[in-house]
Amino acid sequence: MRKIALLCLMALSACGDVTTTSSPSQQPGKTAAPSANIMPSSAAVAQFKSVVADVEPVAERECIARTKGLNCDFRIVVDDRPNQPPNAFQTVDKSGRPILAFNLALIGSVRNRDELAFVMGHEAAHHIAGHLARQQSNAMAGAIILGGLAAITGASQGAVQSASDLGATVGARSYSKDFELEADALGTVITKRAGYNPVRGAEFFTQIADPGDRFLGTHPPNAKRIETVRRVNDSL
Repeated sequence: MRKIALLCLMALSACGDVTTTSSPSQQPGKTAAPSANIMPSSAAVAQFKSVVADVEPVAERECIARTKGLNCDFRIVVDDRPNQPPNAFQTVDKSGRPILAFNLALIGSVRNRDELAFVMGHEAAHHIAGHLARQQSNAMAGAIILGGLAAITGASQGAVQSASDLGATVGARSYSKDFELEADALGTVITKRAGYNPVRGAEFFTQIADPGDRFLGTHPPNAKRIETVRRVNDSL
């Protein structure tokens, strides 16, 4: 993972625990909307910092309550690169500290606090549920299985490597839809306990392309995600 710059730039100066990075690592489970070149207004930046202040402590409490030995000290970072499509993702730094990353375009594209809170809760939920480690494990297993099968058949070194790469891709995607729905469910809990409306927040999905129910797709259909949020919200 590239080093995250310990900076607070532009309108986000003096932003406390929110830091910026110009070179974030792209990770599975990212939330992205299609349009680009959306820069946040000063009101959008203020909204972002306010939502961070509300959601971060709730996410950390849920993390501590639901896990054992996991680093729950979330760090919020902002990617300040221009001309990027709206995007948010979860990763960890070298010490295992969880990172929730948002770019300026996403901060500027959400239509209200509920949408921003839901995206934030969803990304935090990926860490709490251990999705990154589980996806890496699935990718490794897939690479070993297909690469091993190719080696057994006497394939060339290049063919074995290609099989391993394919296996890693298939393995990583095998449960990615389930991971997204799990993150939507737990993200609903975090969003609501932070004082926001997760059903209204899940309307963010209406801004992004519907992936449908493709085989080995990385995300489930938007309608299924919204239904998950409604169901969990009704149970709270």
